[in-house]
Amino acid sequence: MRLIIQRVSEASVCIDGECVGAIHHGLLILVGIEAADTMTDAQWLAKKVADMRIFADPEGKMNLSLCDIQGSALVVSQFTLHASTKKGNRPSFIRAARPDHAIPLYKQFKAELSTLLQGRVECGQFGADMQVSLVNDGPVTIFMDSQNKE
Repeated sequence: MRLIIQRVSEASVCIDGECVGAIHHGLLILVGIEAADTMTDAQWLAKKVADMRIFADPEGKMNLSLCDIQGSALVVSQFTLHASTKKGNRPSFIRAARPDHAIPLYKQFKAELSTLLQGRVECGQFGADMQVSLVNDGPVTIFMDSQNKE
């Protein structure tokens, strides 16, 4: 699983002009799932995201986690995180998982994160054409890949 994690002061996702999820002070998390991903990847990433210390403490140092600040998360599926641009000018998405594999993992990630954050998780709709708005705070943007744990 690949994640783009953005610290935000606000974020929302709309489908056909209707807002389906919105948060203030927290993380916007774009989630891409590939065929090699498992439930273990979803669990590991949810725990890492909830505990990642990327929010300022009273001294202004990135020392607090999403759990510490009681922040929220907005989770949005994005298969294009697995785009390959090696050949030509048209990205290939062959590594992105098919919906029958990706949807359960997406739901597992959201469920794990929701448990860790005591329900403070909003989300988009898997496979929908979504419009995502955000105000990146910092900016702070972090990339994570469960197949390449660094």
